Amino acid sequence: MGFRALSIARAVAIAGLLVGIAQPAHADARSDAKSQVDFGIKVAQNGLWKEATYRWEKAVEIDPTYAAAWNNLGIGYEHEGRFDDARKAYEKAVALDPKNILIRQNYDLFKEINDRAKRRNDR
Repeated sequence: MGFRALSIARAVAIAGLLVGIAQPAHADARSDAKSQVDFGIKVAQNGLWKEATYRWEKAVEIDPTYAAAWNNLGIGYEHEGRFDDARKAYEKAVALDPKNILIRQNYDLFKEINDRAKRRNDR
């Protein structure tokens, strides 16, 4: 490889580093939050809901704008019987991503079941 080719390769490598450096902190936060969400999903699939909920709490702490993390947190709270917390988490998820059909379906199903249970308990 000649000097010119090496110079071009080095310039491309440096430009790649600069793009990585120039990315907003939000991208790093989303990546970190996504790692927490993914780990939470894995442990939830093994029935470890307390750990899953903890991971999703960490995810929304890292990136409070991550609608999918709020949705999963709602599911985690629901599994733990923390229905008021679940409602708040679902509402946050819907507010952040109102067009997301899966989030909307989870919230609507939660409301339907939770509201029905409350009506039964109020009798």
